[in-house]
Amino acid sequence: MLDENEPIWPTLLRGWRRRCPRCGEGHILSGYLSVNRTCSNCGQEFFHHRADDGPAYLAILVVGHAMVPVLLTLWETFRPPPLVLAMTASAIAVVLAVYLLPRLKGAMIAFQWARGMHGFGRAGD
Repeated sequence: MLDENEPIWPTLLRGWRRRCPRCGEGHILSGYLSVNRTCSNCGQEFFHHRADDGPAYLAILVVGHAMVPVLLTLWETFRPPPLVLAMTASAIAVVLAVYLLPRLKGAMIAFQWARGMHGFGRAGD
């Protein structure tokens, strides 16, 4: 667990990079969104995390807010037909969401680790 005086941002950055929040070397995720049971480097357990739907909600929030200026810029600059605008915006939104999901999941698990939530703060850690 993170020391109370240590800043949380380096831990969140390690999670964003999908690395172990403790050592920064092992991987949190074994696939696109599948969480490893433990870190291959330091042995930190991840199986008790509770990220659940949080990363998806955050991805929707970020992508939704990012798409407003993109749509406005595309419309005001190029004036494409509505179908072209919808297809272009949809493709951008999907690519952005696919990029963000595993990174947000890693950051959320790192945040839970840093705050000792959901079993991460047991004695002996």
